[in-house]
Amino acid sequence: MCGICGIVYFGKTGAVDASLLKRMNDLLIHRGPDDEGFYREGGVGLAMRRLSIIDLSTGNQPMQSQDQSTWVVFNGEIYNFLELRPNLEKRGYRFKTKSDTEVILALYQEMGLDFVQKLRGMFTLALWDKKRERLVLARDRLGKKPLLYTLQPGLLAFASEMRSLLILPGVSKEIDPVALDIYLSLQYIPSPRTIFKSVSKLPPAHLLVLEKGKVEIRRYWDLPLGQTILRPDLEETKRQVREKLKESVRLRMISDVPLGAFLSGGVDSSCVVALMSELSAQPVKTFSIGFEEEEFSELPYAREVAERYGCDHHEMIVKPEMAEVLPRLAWHYGEPYADASALPSYYVARETRRHVTVALNGDGGDENFAGYLRYRAMKAMALWDRMPTWMRKSVAAGAELLPERNAPYDFLWRVKRFIRSAAMGGLPARHLKMLCYFNEDEKAPLYSEHFKRSLPDSSLALKYLSEAFAKSSQEGAINQLLYVDFVTYLPECLMAKMDIATMANSLEGRSPFLDHEFVEFAFRLPGNLKLKGFNQAKWILKEAMKDALPPTIRRRGKMGFGIPLGPWFREKLKKYWEEHVLSSRALARGYFKEQTLRGLFEEHVSGKRDHGYRLWALLMLELWHQQYMD
Repeated sequence: MCGICGIVYFGKTGAVDASLLKRMNDLLIHRGPDDEGFYREGGVGLAMRRLSIIDLSTGNQPMQSQDQSTWVVFNGEIYNFLELRPNLEKRGYRFKTKSDTEVILALYQEMGLDFVQKLRGMFTLALWDKKRERLVLARDRLGKKPLLYTLQPGLLAFASEMRSLLILPGVSKEIDPVALDIYLSLQYIPSPRTIFKSVSKLPPAHLLVLEKGKVEIRRYWDLPLGQTILRPDLEETKRQVREKLKESVRLRMISDVPLGAFLSGGVDSSCVVALMSELSAQPVKTFSIGFEEEEFSELPYAREVAERYGCDHHEMIVKPEMAEVLPRLAWHYGEPYADASALPSYYVARETRRHVTVALNGDGGDENFAGYLRYRAMKAMALWDRMPTWMRKSVAAGAELLPERNAPYDFLWRVKRFIRSAAMGGLPARHLKMLCYFNEDEKAPLYSEHFKRSLPDSSLALKYLSEAFAKSSQEGAINQLLYVDFVTYLPECLMAKMDIATMANSLEGRSPFLDHEFVEFAFRLPGNLKLKGFNQAKWILKEAMKDALPPTIRRRGKMGFGIPLGPWFREKLKKYWEEHVLSSRALARGYFKEQTLRGLFEEHVSGKRDHGYRLWALLMLELWHQQYMD
């Protein structure tokens, strides 16, 4: 695991400035505190910072191929590299190291650009092929590892994080207003956009090839659309779910350094810890986080699982005072990011790093097995559509009278959100309404007239989701929703959060549920095995792991990794929000109308409505500006 960066000049002569390349690399030291490495030859420079996990003594990078024609820098882990080595050795490749990095070089020499098809793991990488004068950038299938790049006249530069690119001469910090608008809707900025017009993200499951001055970006993988197994053998399916997940966990336990697991107390992380305990001769080290506000804390559930498996268990409590770390989080993310669980994720990663270097997690369980509440809501909307028009209108009008407190956990708040979403036309619009922080009607009075003029007439957030729905239109209702989350929310929001939370603390996070072979298998299962009826989420997973999960864990509903923003902004973070978002400096940025901002805040503080998650998005936007624009 590490951070990578590089510069390639094309179409002109010139040498890469060694001091500039080192400055780019130094900004990634938190991603790889153990070692650094450089390759520089003429107009090409590659660099990396290494967090040593496997082959501690000989896995240094940049690494050169056997014939000395190709160099690579690589961030991630290839879990099947030991399986790939023997066949490559039979074909004549002589390995000098025991690392997964050298397997990448051998595959590229054997297969060319198809090499990425063989990789099973999480990665971003850059290959420089001297013979062909070709740069290849690649990102893993599910977007676990980030890669940003800037394309300037005669230059392409890339890096694991934004800061490394912004120090390059000629990289503009002009903000993309459309990206900011999408951020307020979705809480993140989807690839290939970033907050800056001059910088792009390489999308998950894509290659970027620079050759002869031309850049080509191509997709190399997708979920197996149109391959649903309609009538699987139920008992055999349960067995396969368990065995394939166990294999995925086993692969992610390969490490030359201490490892543990995040344990939230939900079904997914509990499954991972149960299987780790089966595979380990030692007690599994587990790490959990909670809040003083009991309705937000899952610690009792995590404790129950840890006790059942005799884990070496560690807990900590997140308090409002810990928000002092928010400016640093804004620095690490590189662009506005508003998933509030970034805060507890950062702290659980920090606590975990004090004990281990690698931590497994339960990310991806909800997307594989329909765990989110919105899947049930979208399924229930089919019943809503059968209601007479007069009845729908009456119910919708009555719902507007309901109070909106304690978002997003209050039952009445959820009822109101469901009815508002059901009133929208079409799946993409309903899905956006279920997810969005600020919808179009709410953004219109918030934006200044000047900022409005910089935006297109139609919602780009809706267009973004609509494209994913259109691509998966032949799938059943549940699998279509899962596909949309797999190509939007999961890689662009959740994977960004996990990468930053762990890498900011020099910790490697691994996600067994996101092994691409396991994901392909689970996606082929029919939706009614994932969401059975309207209330049995993750049914096939819970059945497969029935004997491994305590009954309380199997029966409990989805909670999510939320934090008590509502009370925090009414109490201990009230002044903090005012001092930042309503400061003269913040208001002078020109995005928002001061009167609307103040009205939103006062409405929340008074308890009339709960705007906690909107206030968080506005706060993180301002803190990002302070880190990157001031």
